[in-house]
Amino acid sequence: MSSRLWLAFVVGADIESVRKGIGSDPRIGPKFLFAGAGFGGSCFPKDLRALIHTARSVDTHLGVVEAAERANERQKRVLGERVLAHFGNKLDGKRIAIWGLAFKPETDDIRESPALTLIEQLRPAGATLVGYDPQAMPNIKATVGDAIELATNAYAAAKGADALVLVTEWHELRDPDLSRLKATMRTPVLVDGRNVWPITEARAEGFTYYGIGRP
Repeated sequence: MSSRLWLAFVVGADIESVRKGIGSDPRIGPKFLFAGAGFGGSCFPKDLRALIHTARSVDTHLGVVEAAERANERQKRVLGERVLAHFGNKLDGKRIAIWGLAFKPETDDIRESPALTLIEQLRPAGATLVGYDPQAMPNIKATVGDAIELATNAYAAAKGADALVLVTEWHELRDPDLSRLKATMRTPVLVDGRNVWPITEARAEGFTYYGIGRP
């Protein structure tokens, strides 16, 4: 999230409106201004660190690059912090569903995925975690073992959940049946880490909805 988008969040603006405003400048454009839960994968994080390391080896500090790395690590914790805050930092007996485990759609790659950070935050707080991803579940199983249960489909993951967190915006997860979700979850709490779920419809259905940078 850029500094402008972060400031918009702090002062209570709707980040989607700010994104459209900034993106209307043709020198910037809207293509890469989507708010989210941070980036992962094997390339971009590694390249940032390599660039920072190379600069420091010659006594040079790349302030913008270093700030981008720090901001991304902070952003990966936003979803977990939102869940913890909603339940007063007490997750004993809570079942948290996670939709999307890969670092981006259309891959089984979980390297530096925000989902791993979310698991690291919520499991020690006492939560039972259950996840679903169309491709990445074998890699998650190999990496974190029994730290998270894995479901056969998205709605099975949400069954009995006290909160549902979207981490990876797979096509099949972008347009959930809200009535079905409401009926299957124990507590109607949605944490939309990619701002792709319909906020008005979700709240009309009775969900508590949290997005990224949305009031």
